[in-house]
Amino acid sequence: MSAGGVWGDVVGQDPAVAVLARAAAAARRGAVAGTPGGASGMTHAWLLTGPPGSGRSVAARAFAAALECTDPAVVGCGTCAGCRTALSGAHADVTVFSTEHTWIRRQDVEPLIAVAQRRPSVGRWRVIVVEDADRLNETSGNVLLKTIEEPPPQTVWVLCAPGVDDVLATIRSRSRHVPLRIPPADAVAELLVRRDGIDPAMAAFAARAAQSHVGLARRLARDEGARIRRREVLTFVERLRGVGDAVVAAGELVEITAEEAKASTAERDATERAELLRALGADGTATPPPAVRGQVRQLEEDQKRRARRAQTDVLDRALVDLLGFFRDVLVVQLGAPVELVNGDMAGGVRSLAGSSTPEDTLRRTDAVQLARERLQQNVSPVLAVEAMALELRPSAR
Repeated sequence: MSAGGVWGDVVGQDPAVAVLARAAAAARRGAVAGTPGGASGMTHAWLLTGPPGSGRSVAARAFAAALECTDPAVVGCGTCAGCRTALSGAHADVTVFSTEHTWIRRQDVEPLIAVAQRRPSVGRWRVIVVEDADRLNETSGNVLLKTIEEPPPQTVWVLCAPGVDDVLATIRSRSRHVPLRIPPADAVAELLVRRDGIDPAMAAFAARAAQSHVGLARRLARDEGARIRRREVLTFVERLRGVGDAVVAAGELVEITAEEAKASTAERDATERAELLRALGADGTATPPPAVRGQVRQLEEDQKRRARRAQTDVLDRALVDLLGFFRDVLVVQLGAPVELVNGDMAGGVRSLAGSSTPEDTLRRTDAVQLARERLQQNVSPVLAVEAMALELRPSAR
């Protein structure tokens, strides 16, 4: 484990790390004293918020590892069995839940509540991390609320969401809030060099281009295809001249993101199907026998939902790249003394800045943001991107 123990990969979040580390230390003192959760600084429900790329999930897993740490001297050492298994996802008392649906459903929450009622089997705490807690709807949120209101004494909930207002008010009022921020680009670059062995120049480029989103920066640094697709997205605006251009370019953008999403899920889908057929004793058959077709059909439906979610996520990342591009255009137009996010695209940035006004750029930014909101509301990707593309045309003003 890197320097900093379990917190080594939580980059640029010193205030949040300090709060969580103190809480983990307080939890240990409380557990040793026989009063779990009673020590100052520790509570049974946490809400970690921050924009995409801030490392909410990484911080949540690090906190879980610190709570399960068995080193007698250092809380969150990063090297003991408790820390290593918690960080890798193999700890018996740490559950990490993420959804592949638009919403976290009641039937998703109920198994988590059942797990929360059990005493820890290996460590001091049973920790349940819920990624994308903003996807809790009123029904599933109220089911979860009952457990958060009256928690088992050795259970800790760690909820992750983009912002406080994205979580049901009844849940956030019963959770301790820890805000995270977008980390500095140089801190992300340092992490890529240290953890992934990436060339420093490439790491610096990827960190800036990804706007300090750690996961995206790692993908850009390691995948040439991702860098090519990024350039295609950032040259999207150059192709918009008339209505026909906008419709064609929108279709191409959606197709690019669909192909990327399919590539990311195809191997997993095939593996899941093969494992299911093997478990049902039907492996090696070209067509599933009638007795198992229901289970196979259910798996295929789940995979289709996951594919839709994956495409939405990939398309949203492309739109975030566009927002970064327009941010650079506005920086040039206003003469702001800050570094460009997309320094490798400086020519295109300056060209658009010179042929438009700051008002045009803000209008275009609003159009991209509206497209992102529509995607989250399950609007057809093609329709959402076409509407955006029409607003990005020079003549749209």
